[in-house]
Amino acid sequence: MQDAGEGADPWLLTLHHSPIGMAMVGLDGRLLMVNLAMSEMLGYGVEELTQRGFQELTHADDLDADLVLFRQALAGEIDSYRLRKRYLHAAGHVVWGDLSVALVRSPDGTPLHFISQILDITAAERERQSLEAVFETVTVGLLLIGPDGRYERMNRRHQETMHLPFPDGHEGEAGQLGHVYHLDGHTLMARDDMPSFRATQGEEFDDYTYWVGDDPATRRAFSTSARQVRGPSGERLGAALAYQELTELLRAMKVKDEFISSVSHELRTPLTSVLGYLELLRDDDSLTPEARAQVLTIQRNAVRLQALVSDLLQVGQVGEGSLRIRYADADLTALVRDAVEAARQDAAGRGIEIAVEAPVSLVARVDEQRIRQVLDNLLSNALKYSRTGGSVVATLHETSDAVVLEVSDTGIGIAADEVEHVFARFFRGGGALEQHIPGTGLGLNIVSSIVAAHGGEVSLESELGRGSTFRVVLPRTEG
Repeated sequence: MQDAGEGADPWLLTLHHSPIGMAMVGLDGRLLMVNLAMSEMLGYGVEELTQRGFQELTHADDLDADLVLFRQALAGEIDSYRLRKRYLHAAGHVVWGDLSVALVRSPDGTPLHFISQILDITAAERERQSLEAVFETVTVGLLLIGPDGRYERMNRRHQETMHLPFPDGHEGEAGQLGHVYHLDGHTLMARDDMPSFRATQGEEFDDYTYWVGDDPATRRAFSTSARQVRGPSGERLGAALAYQELTELLRAMKVKDEFISSVSHELRTPLTSVLGYLELLRDDDSLTPEARAQVLTIQRNAVRLQALVSDLLQVGQVGEGSLRIRYADADLTALVRDAVEAARQDAAGRGIEIAVEAPVSLVARVDEQRIRQVLDNLLSNALKYSRTGGSVVATLHETSDAVVLEVSDTGIGIAADEVEHVFARFFRGGGALEQHIPGTGLGLNIVSSIVAAHGGEVSLESELGRGSTFRVVLPRTEG
């Protein structure tokens, strides 16, 4: 196309200078005029392109769809159309184009020619195809939900598992009820608990775990995370959910818990017998001082073994869901002072100062025996990880709706990347391992379980080399 001079048709000037590929196309498909942008996009000279038709520039797999729309426009069925298709570059590679076509007619309605606009979307299309490949090949199920709660898209991995919770089919709307169970494997989820419904309410969460499937033998476990999808102005466009299967992991953990519980039960009876006979043997006046010292060593280690078995049984109770809380009014101040006094001898032996900061009396409705377990574990933990000359303080106070118990120490502290793991079963921090501090990694897990059973929360603030503070918050419970 030649340069347009002064007085030229404004439309021709627009066509010529447009940064988007533009062409005037004859009724037979031949390119009558093309601009420089289209020439550069397809790698042909302007004059060379005007000797070709769009049919020979179009990828064979996309030609039929283009011709159908082209003929519908000529027949008067449509005035314009839009199509994403592939063009063949002069160098032999493919160029993806977003094609918009409009038919120009004379005043009497006779078709004259087509005006085509082609936006080069090759880079965007390659990115889309890459994302599509990732979307379909990842090992987690992916789901996209629109702002109205309707399912917009899911990958093959997610679709393959939909028959388990919804054997009769899914209506494609968030919150539909099916064979979806809480982590106990018995309690069916209500609509408000369904991960898809929670996501449509604007929630974001990680590792929301549950079971799906009516038959316990074939039931599967999933961990779901959700994130909100937002537009440029922050408006909510929907939610994206990722589903990861955890069936084998949870079943393995259950087998492990059952094994631990079984072994602990089997160990408890002979240990009780051993400790009884050791006590009788220790009181035997015929023992020499050397023999008595050896008996005391055996007894001390047997007591440690009994404490470990007790912890394992406690963990087993939690795993089976049989941890029971027996509420009664208890003076927590007296409970804290008694626990500190019981730990004072151990503290003195380690050269550690131990103190209490509490009101004269603070009565709350709790399971006194279980809260004493919490206190004993936290105090023992604080003393174990404190250095000679350090201090441990147990603090008790109340708020308008809760009771707060804190145990602080000036010990070795816990690394920031380990804080979130301290309440997990059998976890031992790097500092404890390096300094060969004895322990099983069960005490804090038991603390967490007891506090959770009370409807409370336990948290940790720690700094390496400066110490730690464990904070237990128990809600006020009415009688």
